[in-house]
Amino acid sequence: MKKIVVAISGSSGALYAKILLDKLQQLEAQWDAVGVVLSDNAVINWELEVGKPQFEDYPFDFYDKKDFYAPFASGSAQYDTMIVCPCSMGMLARIATGISNDLITRAADVVLKERRRLILVTRETPLNLIHINNMKTVTEAGGIICPAVPSFYGNPNSIEAVLATVVDRVLDLAGLQLEGAYRWGE
Repeated sequence: MKKIVVAISGSSGALYAKILLDKLQQLEAQWDAVGVVLSDNAVINWELEVGKPQFEDYPFDFYDKKDFYAPFASGSAQYDTMIVCPCSMGMLARIATGISNDLITRAADVVLKERRRLILVTRETPLNLIHINNMKTVTEAGGIICPAVPSFYGNPNSIEAVLATVVDRVLDLAGLQLEGAYRWGE
């Protein structure tokens, strides 16, 4: 059973986060706890791209970005996976440089220092050298950069199905067992 942090930062791609939360809800038998924290810009983008948030419909614990009493603000709570989806380049930069000025960056710092799994679903194009170097830094620290680049060989037939190809990959990286995900050669 897993304990997972989902952080939603302010880049475009709130629909990725919604699909992730929906799929995690369906996989409820595989986790003990899911803690969710959103940046201020994530809330704005969610409203622009998805609509009015209905977070109360999810069986997760939601935390304010300034709540340093959240369990995953400490390694002692033993959250084993953190997913930042989508991950803005500003959030990537703060994580890469160890700036722990809110709950998202503190949790990422904790996950890295505890040698647990940090997955950043980066959502930006084009990239500059600063972005690339920050990705290198996070990778060298043990994090996983999983760009929000969908696949098409499964012939997805809707925007949600296209985006789910990224979310399915993220859930694979998190060690969750998925039913119905497209598998090459199967």
